[in-house]
Amino acid sequence: MRDYERLAFQHAPDATLILGDRVILRASLRVEAVFGWTPKELEGQSIRMLYPGQTDYELIGERARRAMQGAAVYRDERFMRRKDGQVLWMEGHGTALDPEDPQRLAVWTYRPLDSEGPAGALTPTERRIARYLVNGFTSKEIALAVGSSPRTVEVHRANMIRKMGVRNSFELVSRLLAGVG
Repeated sequence: MRDYERLAFQHAPDATLILGDRVILRASLRVEAVFGWTPKELEGQSIRMLYPGQTDYELIGERARRAMQGAAVYRDERFMRRKDGQVLWMEGHGTALDPEDPQRLAVWTYRPLDSEGPAGALTPTERRIARYLVNGFTSKEIALAVGSSPRTVEVHRANMIRKMGVRNSFELVSRLLAGVG
């Protein structure tokens, strides 16, 4: 008799991770195509290695933890980092096996989204700043994270607003999140 659950996990169409306290316990075969690391390279490592920066790791992790306490499945879109350093726009779905302590044991799936989505018209610097905008960072926080001034961040934000044909930062973030794909 075959172990269908194991086969389903290993060959799932999305990169699938089982996390215990934000450490990768198991990784499906698809993680290599999505993230560039083999399952064995990821297993035993902090999920932090898949985030572009420490602040992303902390803020997105806290937001997901809170959401998973009240919902069976959490979904978001975020930038994540491949082994080669490339940052990709990803859709993530997570479910906690213990809603009281969502990070104790959770299952996550990740799927790359169309890189030519709404951020496709942006410069690399604008895409980097967009990563922080969609995660709720202020201009001052973004400036600290990217090593520039808040004024420079504001100039990039204004350029993104113009390019995306929206009226304000709220519409920009909504367009970046909703218009992907």
